[in-house]
Amino acid sequence: MAIRLRLAQAVDIPSLRELIEVSVRGLQTADYSVAQLESALRTVYGVDTQLISDGTYFAAEETQSPEAGTESTPLLVGCGGWSRRKTLYGGDQFTGREDSLLDPKNDAAKIRAFFIHPDWARQGIGGMILEACEAAAKAAGFRRLEMGATLTGVPFYRAKGYGELEKTEVPLGEGLTLTVVRMAKEI
Repeated sequence: MAIRLRLAQAVDIPSLRELIEVSVRGLQTADYSVAQLESALRTVYGVDTQLISDGTYFAAEETQSPEAGTESTPLLVGCGGWSRRKTLYGGDQFTGREDSLLDPKNDAAKIRAFFIHPDWARQGIGGMILEACEAAAKAAGFRRLEMGATLTGVPFYRAKGYGELEKTEVPLGEGLTLTVVRMAKEI
């Protein structure tokens, strides 16, 4: 397995959308109902193009060397980022976005939108992306990080030193909610 981490670009948006849907449907079914997941894909989960524009969203590609005489396109297997903006979670379609800038001296940078392809889960890709995000946020002057983690992601983030602050219920419509856990870490 050869994984290359790079900044996501606008050209990646269709592949990122596909990855997010496959990840959510493949990895979150033990924690949320199908109805919750499908509604979350319509209203909360999705590509946040502001992260791509800000240069704070990473794409992880599997880059096995092509066989002699053939070209291979890298396969997008994971994504995730960090933000210097107030929005804690949600793609472009999420109505609760707040894109004003944070103050690194007083505010926590946000860890955002981590999705791993189910076939590549638990192989260190999420950790690779998280380390890159933490290093970049620290280089930008932030000393604290926080996120809105899914129930599925809580054990991963806990193992990486994040503590749980509170649980919130994100309204999805039609009486459905999505439990999200706000977590934080000092860096």
